Amino acid sequence: MAAEDCYATQLIDGDGGFNAAGLDRFVKEAKVIDCGLSYAVVAIMGPQSSGKSTLMNQLFHTKFREMDAFTGRSQTTKGVWIAKCVGIEPCTIGMDLEGTDGRERGEDDTTFEKQSALFALAVSDIVLINMWCHDIGREQAANKPLLKTVFQVMMRLFSPRKTTLLFVIRDKTKTPFEYLEPVLREDIQKIWDSVPKPQAHKSTPLSEFFTVEVVALSSYEEKEDKFKEEVAELRQRFFHSISPGGLAGDRRGVVPASGFSFSAQQIWKVIKENKDLDLPAHKVMVATVRCEEIANEKFTHLTSNEDWLALEEAVQSGPVPGFGKQLSSILDTYLSEYDMEAIYFDEGVRNSRRHQLETRALDFVFPAYNTMLGHLRSNALENFKVRLEQSLSNGEGFASSVRTCTERCVLEFDRGCADAAVQQANWDTSRVREKLRRDLDAHASSVRSTKLSELNITYEKKLSASLTEPVGALLEAGGEDPWASIRKLLNRETEAAVSEFLKAVVGFELDKVTIEKMVQNLRDYARNVVETKAREEAGKALIHMKDRFSTVFNYDSDSMPRVWTGKEDIKTITKDARSASLKILSVRAAIRLDEKPDNIEKVIFSSLMDGTGTALSTQDKSTRALADPLATSTWEEVSPKDTLITPVQCKSLWRQFKSETEYTVTQAISAQEAHKRSNNWLPPPWAIMAMILLGFNEFMMLLRNPLYLLVLFVAYLLTKALWVQMDIAEEFRHGTISGILSISTKFLPTVMDILRRLAEEAQGRPTPEAPRQPVSLASQSYGSETPQPNLYTSSVPESSVSSSVSYSDSGMEYSSPNLARRRATNNQEME
Repeated sequence: MAAEDCYATQLIDGDGGFNAAGLDRFVKEAKVIDCGLSYAVVAIMGPQSSGKSTLMNQLFHTKFREMDAFTGRSQTTKGVWIAKCVGIEPCTIGMDLEGTDGRERGEDDTTFEKQSALFALAVSDIVLINMWCHDIGREQAANKPLLKTVFQVMMRLFSPRKTTLLFVIRDKTKTPFEYLEPVLREDIQKIWDSVPKPQAHKSTPLSEFFTVEVVALSSYEEKEDKFKEEVAELRQRFFHSISPGGLAGDRRGVVPASGFSFSAQQIWKVIKENKDLDLPAHKVMVATVRCEEIANEKFTHLTSNEDWLALEEAVQSGPVPGFGKQLSSILDTYLSEYDMEAIYFDEGVRNSRRHQLETRALDFVFPAYNTMLGHLRSNALENFKVRLEQSLSNGEGFASSVRTCTERCVLEFDRGCADAAVQQANWDTSRVREKLRRDLDAHASSVRSTKLSELNITYEKKLSASLTEPVGALLEAGGEDPWASIRKLLNRETEAAVSEFLKAVVGFELDKVTIEKMVQNLRDYARNVVETKAREEAGKALIHMKDRFSTVFNYDSDSMPRVWTGKEDIKTITKDARSASLKILSVRAAIRLDEKPDNIEKVIFSSLMDGTGTALSTQDKSTRALADPLATSTWEEVSPKDTLITPVQCKSLWRQFKSETEYTVTQAISAQEAHKRSNNWLPPPWAIMAMILLGFNEFMMLLRNPLYLLVLFVAYLLTKALWVQMDIAEEFRHGTISGILSISTKFLPTVMDILRRLAEEAQGRPTPEAPRQPVSLASQSYGSETPQPNLYTSSVPESSVSSSVSYSDSGMEYSSPNLARRRATNNQEME
């Protein structure tokens, strides 16, 4: 097994320069930094060339440089050196100080001696004072200045630590140790009493500051073996020196090992600046700096921890189960490490820096925690949306569904927050919870608005479907009081829709004011549908007026088309048709949904119908214009918003209506006159009398010659046959000119057809007839009831169609020239 290294290092050089880097390296290589409070510092001071380094090397197995006696007596140790005491438990640091009373520094240069002595007292638990045996009891002994120096610098320590002074008597003589020790202690007490002290320590005993121990060793040069044996015995006293009852058992204000390097630097800095050394304040300062370093180190490790980085990355994409437990474990690891490393420092400083580390660490991880809460809130909101939709799809009430889904989602969010809670933190999730509540309420409100809007649209469509066409039909049909029927229809359909709507919104648990407002909106919509349809119908008033006029004028009370035969009273029919049209106009003139009486119909009829056809003089016209009730833009007792057609517009529509229906009346009159002319074939009476008087001779001639009567009879039969065959009466119904033209085209074919038939009958070969389909009574009835077309509506006569009449055994037959030609062709083919 390799021997343990002592890592000897010069701590302070001869000029007072502090080797901070060397000390940092020493505490790390010697593993002092890991010892906590389980370490001790042993320093040795004494006259130059008194064997201090030799004693340290023999006692602690260090490797301090020793004086070579064969080269002469001179200064060997310069400044202050430290080394690890090999094989001593607990860890012990040996400190070898430069000797006092050296010729190299001179008699007056004692500054470094005092500084090094104060440094040794400040950092050491045990101070070995190396002294010669023959100096005991001597007034001018070499150790007296050293002791004065030690006691003087001790006064510069505020609340000094209690240090063990181990006086090592070198090269003991035959004088028994029991006699040497009392003399030495007496000398030490005299020196203590003679040292100037602050007022506060005038009566303070030596034991308050020091624990004095005395040991004697034989001469190293003369009795080396005896010396080594005694040193080995002394070495055993340094084992467990910090335990109660040990050499350094009475320790106060010990700096933890991890802060030893920084503490030593600061102590030497204060000593060099020739300031009084306040050890308690120094202890706090060291604790502050060292705890700060430890805290920064742990925070740095936290930020680069792989588990933390993985957790941070995972939480960015979604919620992490066990987030709080994992994060708490990571934080607890580094806080525990801080507690272990800073446990020996000042409690107040340690706790303060731990709180700062904890706060800093929590601030560092808070964004991840906040992200986790954001995921929990988002998931809760999404779950709320899905559950609410499912609940509504299942037919549950809206308000109860919202309450149930809200409670479940908030409960899930609370559980997620509990799972994400960090043990070291007391973060309040109420703000996120309230935000979730607001989000849930906002979504519920949005869905409620959507559902209510859909309900409104549904019932508005129902009202529109149930009102639009019926209102249009009622306005078009007219009747005694169409608006009364419309009001009844509106009330019935509105109440039915409102009743169904109220049942549908029960599940929403709306307040009374809101429900009343929605019902009123529904009623207003129904009224608006009727008003909109009424305005639409008012825009088509002229069309409906002309349709009503055409219906009343062209069809009788049995809805049969009128045939203008001359018996109809066209003036009365025209008046009735115009009255019906004015009824349409008066109905569409204003909206009457409030059951308020009005005189619109009376004003319209009195102003338009009563003056129809009455000739007025210029003076009467001007007088009437001044008193014309239609010469205004409003109706009495009717609000402008309910006015559909103003009085002025009614007057204008009536003029346009009359001008567009005048032609129909004129055509009817013309058709009636044409019918009268077509049915009157007898000449005037004066013509008949003239024919009798002028044709008396011819009549007598016929009576004398009967053959003329036979010829006249045959001519009569031929004329009758032509009359029936060509339906001359029917042809002249369309007018004289058209009748003449039609007869002229039919005359020759009809005569030829009659002659051909007579020839065929004379030869005994009757012309074969095409088989006729039997005509049922129903068809005959339908034919007899089919209305004849209005003569005044046809502008083109049916001149292209003519017919002829022939008689046979089976009765009268009708045939057209084209049909006669086809029959002749068929007969020729048969022959």
